[in-house]
Amino acid sequence: MSSSAIVDNSRVTLHFAIKLADGQIVDSNFEAEPAVFSVGDGQMLEGFERALIGLSSGDEKQFEILPEQGFGMANPNNMQKFPRSQFKDMELEEGLVISFSDAGNGELPGVISEFNDDKVTVDFNHPLAGQTLLFDVKIISVEAAE
Repeated sequence: MSSSAIVDNSRVTLHFAIKLADGQIVDSNFEAEPAVFSVGDGQMLEGFERALIGLSSGDEKQFEILPEQGFGMANPNNMQKFPRSQFKDMELEEGLVISFSDAGNGELPGVISEFNDDKVTVDFNHPLAGQTLLFDVKIISVEAAE
């Protein structure tokens, strides 16, 4: 285990929790295996990685990530309206996540934001878009970039 500080390309093992501004936990691996990644490999949010720079093994920290450094701001163009008939007899409710196929036949999740007898509005923004996030981290180990 190294005690070097985190820099670009460092291999980092850590526990983390993601919370909303009200303290609600969105994701956490404190009770599971720690995450392992290399800074700059694209696995983690860039804003999250930037906040880790300079931390070392054993460090614990809480920091805030604004939407611009996190999942971005919600884009109104990602709100799509569909005819209710496209959902056939499906029982809809606000907040329901439905999988759609994108242009490349990949899976694209959408959240029902509102509906009536004629139209269904689906939000294709990331669920954390527009949210300020709080991260709790505990650095387990830092290995120097190879």
